[in-house]
Amino acid sequence: MEFKDNEAIYLQIAAYVCDNILMDKLPAEQKIPSVRDLAIELEVNPNTVMRSYEFLQKQEVIYNKRGLGLFVAPEGYERVKQLRKERFLQQNLPELFKNIYLLDISM
Repeated sequence: MEFKDNEAIYLQIAAYVCDNILMDKLPAEQKIPSVRDLAIELEVNPNTVMRSYEFLQKQEVIYNKRGLGLFVAPEGYERVKQLRKERFLQQNLPELFKNIYLLDISM
């Protein structure tokens, strides 16, 4: 995975996990890769992956089963879609319309 400079790495890793949820590679109630395994796969520090997982837990996308690991929340797919829609409407769409206006692109 190649990381972008304009966004924190832990957020990019969280987006990667969310992409896998949306593509149904990680369905509801499925165990997600351990912190160590994902850190090795992505070639990052395990602390960075842990921060990503903590972020996703706060967003209620994944949850911890004590002693078993982290799993995709039952409503994880819908939660990811909701969060992505909010982000698109609040960040991406205004930027798109701004560029359309500044570049004088007609609809």
